[in-house]
Amino acid sequence: MCSLSSEITPTTVDVDTVRSKINDDSLRLIDVRREEDYNQGHIPNAVNLPLASLLSGDSPESVVKLVEDMGIADDTKVVVYDDTFGALASRVTWTLQYIGHKNVALLEVTYSQWKELGLKTSTEKPNIKPAKHSLNLNPDIMATAEYLENAKEKDNVVLIDNRERLNFLEQHIPGSINIPYRTLATDGKILRTKESMRNLLKNRGIPEDAEIITYCGSVGTLSGLAYYALKSIGIPNVKLYVNSFKEWKKLEKPIGKQENAAYWDLSAE
Repeated sequence: MCSLSSEITPTTVDVDTVRSKINDDSLRLIDVRREEDYNQGHIPNAVNLPLASLLSGDSPESVVKLVEDMGIADDTKVVVYDDTFGALASRVTWTLQYIGHKNVALLEVTYSQWKELGLKTSTEKPNIKPAKHSLNLNPDIMATAEYLENAKEKDNVVLIDNRERLNFLEQHIPGSINIPYRTLATDGKILRTKESMRNLLKNRGIPEDAEIITYCGSVGTLSGLAYYALKSIGIPNVKLYVNSFKEWKKLEKPIGKQENAAYWDLSAE
């Protein structure tokens, strides 16, 4: 878990930190749920950025414009949350990192969990003044299909498929290892503890010094969550294959299938 003042790659911010800084103008909370859900209640002073709005204009320049409209400058501390086990928030957080925003992290809980803790909510929309944000792309955290095709032949590269186990067994990118997104969380938090995450990788035979590329079904939400699960334990070289398996199939790249899966192959663990 990282503090809001951290300049290293962030992962999650704890509830107490966010609660204590809700009224701090230097912090911007982003709620990525649908507008109608946001209007019914959200964390006080949070702005709304539905994931669909982000994906509709996903060019770096469009993202910068959205960020500026939310009052986010280069040095603004940003915390993102959702109500979908952290997956949608992860995709938004990763996108902000991709355009060069350094101090952005995930809230360690979902909105429902925030409410279950008895913490304050609001229906008021904050009055936000637009800010100026630079564009400084961070290509080291993104993998394209071409990059993936070349990289997966190397010994030090691990490709992780974060879809449901049955989807993986039916079709996957050859050589990938399945870590279903449902295995990434722990009770009451969107991500496992560091010790638990390290044990998960160890059990899968994944070395922490490898270059790891994550992918899922289509737009990089489930694999975005895996990206941050990996970053939470300090793995230095993690990339997100943003367009994921949907693009891979569309490009008619090689596809693997696990024949005659044994009972244990159907297990999430």
